[in-house]
Amino acid sequence: MSKVLDAAMKTLGEKLGGGFGGVAKFVIEGEGAIIADAAGVRAGDDEAEVTLTASAETFEGLLSGDMNPTMAFMQGKLKVDGSMGLAMQLASALG
Repeated sequence: MSKVLDAAMKTLGEKLGGGFGGVAKFVIEGEGAIIADAAGVRAGDDEAEVTLTASAETFEGLLSGDMNPTMAFMQGKLKVDGSMGLAMQLASALG
């Protein structure tokens, strides 16, 4: 597993408090995918209610708080497929 995925899983797990009320997939282009659900955060490419796709640089910005999730979406840096309601919950958790 890549260092980017390891760091993203650790930070995402901390921000989500170890779990998430839905099933979300984070696809980091060129690195792989992460699943966040009630069981926690792990590497995986399972089916999800919402999928967020972005470059490693964009995800680093989102997780560090340097990039606003809504602005990233509006600028086309973050793609969302599926439940916008869950995407908004994730944006709140990341912000």
